Amino acid sequence: MEIAHIATGHSSRVALHLRRIMLISSCISSMLAISTPASAQMPEATPPSSATTAIAFSNQMSPGWNLGNALEALAPSGKATTSQEGAWGNPPVTAALMKAVYAAGFRSVRIPVSWSQYTTGDNQISDAWFKRVEQVVGFARKANLYVIINVHWDGGWLQPTNANRDAANAKLASFWTQIGTRFRDYDDHLLFAGINEIAVKDVYTAPTEENCAVQNGFNQVFVDTVRATGGGNAFRYLVVQGYNTNIDHTVGCNATLPRDIASDKLMMEVHFYDPYDFTLNTSSKIWQWGVITTDKSAAQPWADEKHVDIQFEKMKTLFVDKGVPVLLGEYSASLRAEYDPTGKYRNYWDAYVTRSARKHGMVPYYWDSGYVANHQSGLFDRARSTKAFPGLIAAITDLGK
Repeated sequence: MEIAHIATGHSSRVALHLRRIMLISSCISSMLAISTPASAQMPEATPPSSATTAIAFSNQMSPGWNLGNALEALAPSGKATTSQEGAWGNPPVTAALMKAVYAAGFRSVRIPVSWSQYTTGDNQISDAWFKRVEQVVGFARKANLYVIINVHWDGGWLQPTNANRDAANAKLASFWTQIGTRFRDYDDHLLFAGINEIAVKDVYTAPTEENCAVQNGFNQVFVDTVRATGGGNAFRYLVVQGYNTNIDHTVGCNATLPRDIASDKLMMEVHFYDPYDFTLNTSSKIWQWGVITTDKSAAQPWADEKHVDIQFEKMKTLFVDKGVPVLLGEYSASLRAEYDPTGKYRNYWDAYVTRSARKHGMVPYYWDSGYVANHQSGLFDRARSTKAFPGLIAAITDLGK
C-alpha cells in the first residue's frame, strides 16, 4: 500500500468535522442517556500541562511500565459482577505497588482494561467496575504517574472486517462514550488509548485493504466519540494504534492519522517483540541475542541490534519527526533461566530496545506480566510491592529517561 502523508485536514474540513462531532454527541447522549455518577465527579478540568508540544508532553511520560494481566484479566465464563483482576494469578492492585513503580524511576503506567465482561446486554458498563478502575487510576495518579487506560483485547470482538465493522463500531462508541464521560474531568495526566493489537483472529500475515480500512475506522470512532464527551476530553491526549501494533503494518496502514478537532493531541502506539522465539516463545531453543551471542544456533541474527534500529527509525521518520509522539506500548523478553540463569541475554535485549526507543524519540513501556518466575517478564513482586529484578529495573529506568 502506498504510504500517505500524515494529515489532520484543512480548516474548512475541521469546521465540518466539528459539526459532525456535535451531532454525534447529541445522538449518543439521547440514545444512551449517560450521566456522570456523583461518586465520579472530579474538579473542573484543569488546563493542559506546561508542555508546549505533543513530543515534549510525551517525553515527560518516559519511561513507562505496563500493569499487565490485571484489569484486563477475564473470567472463565466471560461475564462477571465482581473484579476479575486476580483471575490470571496476580494479586489485587494496590497504592503501594504504584508508589513502588514511581520510586523505581518509571514515570507513567499503561493500564490494560477489559470492559465487556462487566456489561449488561445493552453494553452498559457496571458502576462497580468503573469504581474499581477509578480507584486504580487514583492509586497511580497519587503516586505521580501519568496514566493510560484502554479497551484491551477484551475477548477479541474488534475484528477488522466489513462483516463485523458496524457492530464493532457501535460497541466501541458505546464504551468510549461511557469511559469518556466517566473520566472527562480528569486532567491531562490521564490519557486514553482506543484499542489494542487489532487483527483478524489467527491471521498474522499482512493485512488487506479491507482490514486496514476497518481498523483505521476503529481509530476514528474512538477519537470522534471521546471528543464528543466534552470536558477535559476536548483537549486530552489520545493514543491510536497501528495495525496489530506491528511496525511494518503500521507503515502500510496507518501513516495518515485520524481526523481530530483538537490540534497536536494524537499519539501513535506500536509494540515490539522481535524475535518472537527469543522474547515470547519460551519452548524454543533460541535464548541468545545480539552481538554478545556465543552460540549461533541459539540465536536469530535477522533480528539483531540493526533490525531494532531499522524498525524504530521507521517510526521516527513517519511520525516523531513530524511532531507525532510514538509510544512503544509493549516490549519485553521472557526469563530463560534454564539456559541463562543470570538473565544476561534478556537484560541485554531489554536494555538495547529501551535505549534505541529513546534514541528514536519513542516512549518505551515495558510489559510487566506480573509473574517473576522463569519464562515470565515481571519486574516487581506485586504482592509485596518490591523490586524482583532491581538491576534490570535500574537499567530500563536509566536508559528510558
